[in-house]
Amino acid sequence: MRRGLWMIFRWPLLLAVLSLFGLISALVGDEVYDLLSWLSLGIPLVLLGWVWWRMPRRTRER
Repeated sequence: MRRGLWMIFRWPLLLAVLSLFGLISALVGDEVYDLLSWLSLGIPLVLLGWVWWRMPRRTRER
């Protein structure tokens, strides 16, 4: 049972930790921290676009 929960929630947890790191690094400092925040907040968006692009297209049957 525990392994099943880990398998379900590992990617959302990883993306949440990555986003939290990006938000904190944006608040902490400038220059390098700004770059880290842009990268860590952009990765979930890129993954979202990639998954959306790979989803099968549904065609309407008439």
